Amino acid sequence: MSDGVLGRYISFPVIYKIAIALVLGAILGAVIGEPITVLKPLGDLFIRLLKMIVVPIVLFTLVVGAASIHPSKLGRIGIGIVVFYLITSAIAVFLGLGMANLFQPGKGLALAGEEKVISVTPPSAIDVVLGIVPTNPFSAIAEGKILQIIFFAIVIGIALSYLRESKDERLSRVAGITLDVFEALAEVMYKIVRGILEYAPIGVFALISYIIAKQGPGVLGPLGVVVAALYIGLFIHIFIVYGAILGTIKLSILKFLNGAKEAMLTAFVTRSSSGTLPVTMKVAEEELGIDRGVFSFTLPLGATINMDGTAMYQAICAIFIANAVGIPLSFGQQMLIVLVAVMASIGTAGVPGAGAIMLVMVLEAIGLPLTPGSAVAIAYAMILGIDAILDMGRTMVNVTGDLTGSTLISKLEGTLNTEVGVWKA
Repeated sequence: MSDGVLGRYISFPVIYKIAIALVLGAILGAVIGEPITVLKPLGDLFIRLLKMIVVPIVLFTLVVGAASIHPSKLGRIGIGIVVFYLITSAIAVFLGLGMANLFQPGKGLALAGEEKVISVTPPSAIDVVLGIVPTNPFSAIAEGKILQIIFFAIVIGIALSYLRESKDERLSRVAGITLDVFEALAEVMYKIVRGILEYAPIGVFALISYIIAKQGPGVLGPLGVVVAALYIGLFIHIFIVYGAILGTIKLSILKFLNGAKEAMLTAFVTRSSSGTLPVTMKVAEEELGIDRGVFSFTLPLGATINMDGTAMYQAICAIFIANAVGIPLSFGQQMLIVLVAVMASIGTAGVPGAGAIMLVMVLEAIGLPLTPGSAVAIAYAMILGIDAILDMGRTMVNVTGDLTGSTLISKLEGTLNTEVGVWKA
């Protein structure tokens, strides 16, 4: 009997189990309130399981991906995906500015406070570039520095690619064996992902019930306008911007979203692009037919530097804070937000709470430094009060953007398999 129940549970699609858990968690979080937060450790366990495999899956799959692509082709894919990420991030900021100017969140609040400056300096372009190269790759792996791990894995993959084509039979043979080992380890990671996803509904239920119990009432009033402006902007970005991009390669945005929904929902609940990466990779291959040689390179990179949703968040929240303290932003200041938000999305990659840190940098750049007891600090604290809800939407769009870019590159390279997943219907 129990085997039959367990078998039916496992055979039931994970995406529907997660969706049911999401709805039940939201309802019970609102009804029960604070007592249900005792279940939070079950959600934390889900996050820890996902984070447990992020570093190995990035390392193993990127080595295999880089080794399976000819260096000249790898350069073309790399440039293409970075350009895609930068352009869509800039579009997201402009869209965020448009939504903020339309909704005018924070207008009329007239917050006031004391002044004591605390500043956060954005990393320079040189620091960002140098920070990509690890001085100790093993230390980078131990500390989970994803950008450095990506660089190290790509270097290993390119070296293996050259060695496999060596005329020296010994070098070619050992390179092939090494690549086989990395490929086997990558497959092990994929198998572990499938196991973790069976626990996902429990983790999702615990996480969403905790967030609703803690943050639900906080979205009322002026903060509700911030939430509305961001989420409307995010949906416009998905359907109009990503839809137009996919339309240029004759792919349906609705089919794409149907295939991407498991990764989008996981990102929405976990609020972590890196934590969602194992699920994103599974979806890319099984549902969207993206070539593994492409997504094993583009997705880890995107989870680190591509932040369309976060970039839009910067624009809307910066204008909310400016309006709340009674200092409307000039056109020049709003254009500065575009530059700082796009560059900071790379410079703060992989930092816990990156969205909130990036917002401090944006405020600093436009002349609204964060200071204890100041009106800016009060408005910033209000944003942090609902940051979990904002973070869910922006992370979902970040991951959707990663998959959109990977689909585009795979299609342009002629490696997209339209005979699997959502495309075959």
